[in-house]
Amino acid sequence: MDFQNLRYSPAVYRAALGCLFFNQGIIFASWASRIADVKTNLNLDEADLGGILFALPLGQVCAMALSGYLVTRFGSRMMALIAGIFYPAMLVALSLAGTPTALFATLMCFGVAANLNNISINTQAVGVECVYGRSIMSSFHGLWSLAGFCGGILSAMLAANNVGLFQSFAGVFVFSVAVTLVARNFILPEDIKPEPDPADARKKRTIFSPTPFIIMLGVIAFGCMSCEGTMYDWSVVYFKEVIGADKDSSRMGYIAYMSAMASGRFLGDFMITRFGVIRVLQSSGILVFCGMILAVAFPGVAVSSMGFLLVGAGVSTVVPTCYSLAGKSRRMSSGMAIATVSTIGFFGFLMGPPLIGFIAHASSLRWSLATMACIGMLVTILAPRVKSRL
Repeated sequence: MDFQNLRYSPAVYRAALGCLFFNQGIIFASWASRIADVKTNLNLDEADLGGILFALPLGQVCAMALSGYLVTRFGSRMMALIAGIFYPAMLVALSLAGTPTALFATLMCFGVAANLNNISINTQAVGVECVYGRSIMSSFHGLWSLAGFCGGILSAMLAANNVGLFQSFAGVFVFSVAVTLVARNFILPEDIKPEPDPADARKKRTIFSPTPFIIMLGVIAFGCMSCEGTMYDWSVVYFKEVIGADKDSSRMGYIAYMSAMASGRFLGDFMITRFGVIRVLQSSGILVFCGMILAVAFPGVAVSSMGFLLVGAGVSTVVPTCYSLAGKSRRMSSGMAIATVSTIGFFGFLMGPPLIGFIAHASSLRWSLATMACIGMLVTILAPRVKSRL
């Protein structure tokens, strides 16, 4: 792709794509913040809800290879526009699911749409980053985090004013489609196409035959996302059961984690430009390890909140950095490379929380977090290996 012939300035493409990342965060947060209402509407118990919620990651995992293929075959622009309508449409469909079976099926489709949207806009982000000639991937993910925060507040306000699921989700659909249609002329028309490596000129690398470098990036993402999943699912439980925090204080660790992660993503591009990818990745793993150990060694509201804040800062830039490096691979297409890293990393997101539960049952929740701290160190351990491939 000849970046010299682009119709608009790099800032225009960055702003348009940023809107699509914000869209993705709003859609996901709108669903996540109304799960309790869905549970009430369908009279589900905790076991039923847990089984149904598994449909979302199931749909995402099943769509990994398909998303990589579609983005590679038809381009990220077309897939981003399709997903920009399909994803919020599935959100509306969730509000219309009247039975547990229908909800499971619709939620699985929601996961497929989420994955297609994720792979396509991250592939676009790699191209925009190449136009800029410096790291900007982390800021896109920062917009996703900001949108998640805004979407949660908006949904809480709508629920407090007795706005139904359909009306709420339909409003998000109209907003998201409008943003997608406005942005369609201001995102990159073609994907980045690096010169292929001569050694792989005759090979068609896919998600089933990734290069060692892509696998390594996936393992780094795995270590990071294992810790992310732990924070999402177990931070509040840790504060309640181990620290003994009251209801008002039990979410302090989670809030500290989310705040640091969002802030870290907006600062991440500056840090990478200033200190380089290797040092940032190494520092990220160390921050995760130290944060987890601090929370385990001194289980108090203030100190553990500080520990979880360090974890949030540590995980903030890892996945965006892995996506950015994968998308610039010369031996795989951007879509396939990002889909592969996303697949390996996502298994960490799925396996991390259950692993915490098993270890906690066998010993204690404090020991399980200490174990997760060691898994987080995968980021630091493998970071030097990235240098030889840059």
